[in-house]
Amino acid sequence: MFDRILFATTASPTCKDAADVAFDLAKKYNSELTVLHVFGVPTHGFSRDVVDIKTGEKGTYDEDYVQRVVKEMRITFADKLAEAKNCVVEATAGAPHREILRAARQKDVDLIVMGSHTRQEDTGAARFRTVVGNTMQKVAKAARCPVLIVSRPCQTCWWYFSNIVFGTDFSKAAQSAFLFALKTAREIGCKLYLFHACDIGAEDPAQVRTQADIEARVKEARRRLEEVYASQMEGFDNYEIEVWEGTPYVEVLKYARDKQADLIVMAHHTREIDPERAVLGSTVEQVVLRSACPVASVTHPDKVAAIQQQ
Repeated sequence: MFDRILFATTASPTCKDAADVAFDLAKKYNSELTVLHVFGVPTHGFSRDVVDIKTGEKGTYDEDYVQRVVKEMRITFADKLAEAKNCVVEATAGAPHREILRAARQKDVDLIVMGSHTRQEDTGAARFRTVVGNTMQKVAKAARCPVLIVSRPCQTCWWYFSNIVFGTDFSKAAQSAFLFALKTAREIGCKLYLFHACDIGAEDPAQVRTQADIEARVKEARRRLEEVYASQMEGFDNYEIEVWEGTPYVEVLKYARDKQADLIVMAHHTREIDPERAVLGSTVEQVVLRSACPVASVTHPDKVAAIQQQ
């Protein structure tokens, strides 16, 4: 399923959970795994000085410096590298999101794995309301392949998945997320839950909707789930459809918890605009911050377009 995986890491303890998933996936699918750390940002356009992103210290960007960083990375992931069959460790200087996206394009990877942030702080804190992780936001926005975001330990990983929740807002981008979710469910042989949360207060918070109106919207959403997604299953019958009303990210998290989800799959933004100019949708942002399981953010159809023919 994943021939080439890119694990973007700060090579710090905050990436341990993402590292566990990245190496586990590479082992399961015998994938080519690239472990990439972008360690510094040039201080001037033509300067060889870099500021280390982790420590804030200045250094001179040369081959010796790169090799020292790579050596540190190999020490950090020594136990995992000892079992990895096809893995390369790389380091470079630059703006992290640009270098991650550049590497993903050059290597034509099928999946990017990364953590949601790089600070050892409480991910549920109020200060993370609009800052999930600047690098993660930019990568999720522009990546041509699915981005798997791991915020907490994953007990099941890809080996023992039982339940996948696909959350949709019926946007164009959600079709790509659906294809990825369906492909994964077929591959693993697990249950797929198609879920939509009716945001009944989004259009006019001051408006009080009647119960009849809410029920009508829920019924219509269920019809659309059947028409848009269930019609594409083609023999796959291990799925359920559910529609709840409320604040979307809250309902997605509640539903995923209720179904003991091993993975949540969503489109990376919530508005029908050009994905290249979109920002990480607030619903996905909040799900990433609070989800007890990994979240797959799917932006473009490039790596999932062929799934319909499989």
